[in-house]
Amino acid sequence: MEAGTIKRIGFVLKVRNSMIEEYKQHHRHIWPEMLDALYRHGWHNYSLFMREDGLLFGYFETTQDLQSALRGIQSEEVNRRWQTMMAPFFEIPPESRPDQMLVELDEIVHLD
Repeated sequence: MEAGTIKRIGFVLKVRNSMIEEYKQHHRHIWPEMLDALYRHGWHNYSLFMREDGLLFGYFETTQDLQSALRGIQSEEVNRRWQTMMAPFFEIPPESRPDQMLVELDEIVHLD
């Protein structure tokens, strides 16, 4: 990717139906040190959207590809704590962390 080029990343995960409200509550109070780590590793314009059945769509912009952005944030101790806390909320295999299970979506069209 050309230096300075912004890549838009979209991904999906599935939150357990029984835990949707608690999941939302945690995200109303994201730890400041987690936010700092995301910014440090190039996660900008980050948004999460959720259907009422718990299907979660995430979006962020970065100058890296998804794997590079993940490697950066996964190097942070605060991210390991956050992902461990969040793991029970998701329909993912046992002993997995949500940041290991992101399914990246292909960007089909972008309009400015």
